[in-house]
Order: sequence, then C-alpha cells, then structure tokens
Amino acid sequence: MIAALGSAQAQTDSPPSNPLHFVAGLGVSAGGEKLAHVRYTNGDTQTIRAGSGVYFTGGLDYRVAPEFSLQATANFHVDDTHARNGSVRFQRFPFELMGYYHAGPQWRVGGGVRYVTNAKLTSSGAAGAGDYKFDNSTSAVVEVEYFWTTNFGMKVRYVNEPLKAYGQDVRGNHVGVSGNFYF
Repeated sequence: MIAALGSAQAQTDSPPSNPLHFVAGLGVSAGGEKLAHVRYTNGDTQTIRAGSGVYFTGGLDYRVAPEFSLQATANFHVDDTHARNGSVRFQRFPFELMGYYHAGPQWRVGGGVRYVTNAKLTSSGAAGAGDYKFDNSTSAVVEVEYFWTTNFGMKVRYVNEPLKAYGQDVRGNHVGVSGNFYF
C-alpha cells in the first residue's frame, strides 16, 4: 500500500503527458507616450497612450523539456475612449514568440520577440483629429509567470516597443499584467 501511494505521488508530480496546450488570456497594460488627450463636456479627461490599454491573447504553448517551453501567440492590443459625439482609439495586432525557463513547478521566466502589425490611431466626431498609421515594428519582451494551477497563470511583463508614424518615433514601452488559461 505504501509503495502504491508513492507511485501515485510520483505520477502527480511529473509533467503533463501532452506537452502542447492552447493558451487564451486577457491583460491590462500601462505606459508609452501620449498619443491623444480627450476632454469631455463634464470636465473629465482621458489620455490615450501608445502602451496602455487591454490586450487579448491566443496561441500555443509547447513544453520542450521539463525546464523549457516555447509560446507563440497572436494578440489584439487596444486603448480607446468613446462618447456620444466622438471617439479615439489606438490599436495594434502583435505576434509574439517567447522562450521560458521553468524555475520551479509554479514559476517561469522568459523573453522573446514581438512583431506589431496594423498599428493605428483613429478618431471620429468631436474628437476627430485625424487618423495615423504606424509602421510595423519589432520589440523585445521579458516576463515572469506564476501558475496558480496547472491551467491558470498570471504574468507580469515589460515590452520595449518602438513605434514610428510618418517618420516620427513614438515610445510604446509598457508594463502589463495578464491572466492566461491553458487547455
């Protein structure tokens, strides 16, 4: 009986038999240069920044070895403001490839590359100040993830994101926090 319990414990501590998992997540970020400042009729204001907003993530996570994994994701990152008479929105579609070192059963640290496509600032109505398209860009990402369970992890990340629109450099550097589900 003791040998059977030891065998059962060893099986639960081993990595999952399927090294490939889908990942889906949601996060918030803050930072970057100011792109637009909106003042509402009631006196409230909101600033649209090149690194702030919410982001949605979907992709694949592959456990290469017990200590290492790779993750490839497609993302949508947006910061916007809406009123009855106008809106301002900054959005982009980043693709990321990350490599991780597993520092223990619940922690992993990683870094990788982020390729941002279709970045644009749009405005309409009373907030209309024109639309701006940004060049595609490549940036570096570093992050730490803590797994609350085998299927849910929380990340803290830093992204060094240079952006350029019409020859002008814009810093989109930001810090983000996200929750990811692995299934």
